[in-house]
Amino acid sequence: MSAPTLLSSFADTLPGMSAPWSPTSFPDATLLILNVSLAEELGMDAAWLRSEDGLRFLMGEQLPESAHPVSQGYAGHQFGQFNPRLGDGRAVLLGEVETAEGLRDIHLKGSGRTPFSRGSADGRATVGPMLREYLVSEAMHAMGIPSTRALAVILTGESLRRQGIEPGAILVRVASSHLRVGSFQLARMLHERNPGQLEDLADFAIARHYADELDDGDYVGLLRRVSIRQAQLIAQWMHVGFVHGVMNTDNTSISGETIDYGPCAFVDAFDSNAWFSSIDQQGRYAFGRQGPIMMWNLERLAESLLPLIEAQLGVDTEGAIAAATEELKRFPGYFHQAMESTWLPALGLAEATDARRQLLEEFLDWLNAAHPDHLTVLRNLAEADSQEEPQGTLLPEEWMQRWRAENPDAELMKRVNPVRIPRNHLVEEALSQAAGRNMEPFEELLSAVTDPFDPTNSECQAHAEKFTQPAPEGFGDYTTYCGT
Repeated sequence: MSAPTLLSSFADTLPGMSAPWSPTSFPDATLLILNVSLAEELGMDAAWLRSEDGLRFLMGEQLPESAHPVSQGYAGHQFGQFNPRLGDGRAVLLGEVETAEGLRDIHLKGSGRTPFSRGSADGRATVGPMLREYLVSEAMHAMGIPSTRALAVILTGESLRRQGIEPGAILVRVASSHLRVGSFQLARMLHERNPGQLEDLADFAIARHYADELDDGDYVGLLRRVSIRQAQLIAQWMHVGFVHGVMNTDNTSISGETIDYGPCAFVDAFDSNAWFSSIDQQGRYAFGRQGPIMMWNLERLAESLLPLIEAQLGVDTEGAIAAATEELKRFPGYFHQAMESTWLPALGLAEATDARRQLLEEFLDWLNAAHPDHLTVLRNLAEADSQEEPQGTLLPEEWMQRWRAENPDAELMKRVNPVRIPRNHLVEEALSQAAGRNMEPFEELLSAVTDPFDPTNSECQAHAEKFTQPAPEGFGDYTTYCGT
């Protein structure tokens, strides 16, 4: 088989937003793990990808003539501080493949220095963080949460000095695109000397992600659609207890996908103030702040779009600010609606009524006050039809009576509430073993979390308690690291 066709729509359409670049060659590289089902979805032959030619294709060393690999440029606010020059400091976009669902980026992470590398950074990555992103992104996809996906992890054959000596690795990542709020921030910076760049980028984003929803040139609509998708995404994160950990504007996608799984984690106890990232000193990106932070990031997108909104509406800057502000004011409503549409089914309540909305509001208040493992609570509630008192919920009896009176659908609850997520202690155990070349715990956990809803999964039944329970008491406080 020959290499799959790779298109270069981003590189060709937006040459000012990237730099042509080829990944570093790693002669001693070996394939550690391949996502066979994703390869098939992309129209790729998994057996060929496992060959030497396939490996060199995945690493960007042997590409078809149609490919024009680039490193993408973007700016961004990192923990609230603007950095005008970020970009892919250790990543390369090989190109796009055409699928039934549209174009998909094939992107390398950890493939060496690029023109956007900063300081003495080597552009490499270590195996632990790359396996973490593979595991968590595939779990998110299995739970129905929009996400980039992992096609492969490749060992480079190098040893890198980080916290200790760790094996080097590359992640082959797939996304509907890698456009970010930070991409628009960079284009806005370039607007004075290259006024067409911002418009080209916005038109590209509309064509790539919102062609069925927006007309060409509808930049107010673009802000609205990104806001709606991001509101839906954050509500889904909250439902499964996901804490992104580094919600900088350069990690906020225009497509509404979860992107970049550096210091991410899952809460074992529902707590709005929970955060785990070692680099988030003030809890800026804590679990319960993810909605407000997303609105802050969208404000930065709106600022970047102002020249286009002026032209679209035929108004001055003040008029464009007023129009963008009106759109941004809608975000809390979008988020509230997304929380309802995500959490009411989690309680077995498919249709929204005032009584059910009140039940949900009280339930979320109780979660924040009691700090339980909310997925365990929801699993126990799904069994409530066969129990006098659901085991381990400790919900007020008066609330339980009103909830039962709504005839909750237990089967709906079982379909939408995952019973197996990448629990932090299990992730750390799997990554620790993988660093020692024992992939069995990782593969076992991957199998569990990519079949998250069915508690009778035969492969996981023998370890049901292991995969469904929060961390044991001895696990202690948890801290995550970028670890690149």
